[in-house]
Amino acid sequence: MSNCSRSGDVIEPLLRPQWYVNCQDLKKPMREFVEKKELKIIPEMFEFEWFSWIDNLKDWCISRQLWWGHRVPAYLVTIKEKGITPDLSDEHNWVAAHSYEEALEKAAKKYGVDKSKIELRQDEDVLDTWFSSSLFPFSPFGWPDVENNKELEAFYPGHVLETGHDILFFWVARMVMMGHLLLGKLPFKTVFLHNLVRDKDGEKMSKSKGNVIDPLDVINGTTVENLIERVKQGNLPKDEMDYHIKRRKEVRS
Repeated sequence: MSNCSRSGDVIEPLLRPQWYVNCQDLKKPMREFVEKKELKIIPEMFEFEWFSWIDNLKDWCISRQLWWGHRVPAYLVTIKEKGITPDLSDEHNWVAAHSYEEALEKAAKKYGVDKSKIELRQDEDVLDTWFSSSLFPFSPFGWPDVENNKELEAFYPGHVLETGHDILFFWVARMVMMGHLLLGKLPFKTVFLHNLVRDKDGEKMSKSKGNVIDPLDVINGTTVENLIERVKQGNLPKDEMDYHIKRRKEVRS
């Protein structure tokens, strides 16, 4: 048992069934992409971090119990006359599909019954943000429709990805993983990793931390009142908002 760092509320762990991607067969190709320079990482010193993550790759939990995000495209099947009742932990009671209608077709075929006898309920969980983000190199271009897809042919794969070094595994490796699995092509040939802009305490700038600075304010200058107003416009909890407002007032003194 522990306490929430934001609200101070007591957090009590609750075990729930989750959805996973089996990543074990991906270790070898993901390592070879970099070893053989099919994927070039700049600066090269981050290759060590890549190999460290890949060599210790675990199955990826892609479900999240949140109210926002892409819902898991899985449907729980109930067929009362066959005694098939909802059991979240039994994978055989689920079908995955692009839509409710497709799920009905799959369930009817799987259980050999008429669609009218089937009840479906889509999982309320949403996909991990990094899972949704990993599809980004090709999902905007009409994927999974790949036949005669001019946009996909024109824009996938790309050439260079530029991003912060802190998400080499969380985003970059997973884009490579999904591109390899779903399209058989790496989404880019080169990854250029840059440093992070940090605040005076060495913390990474983040909207959720309230420590982001507008570069234009650094160039043109601004007032303490404007800085405080921007903090109020954010989505910080009240105690954190008060903390950051106090810090900005200290600048004046």
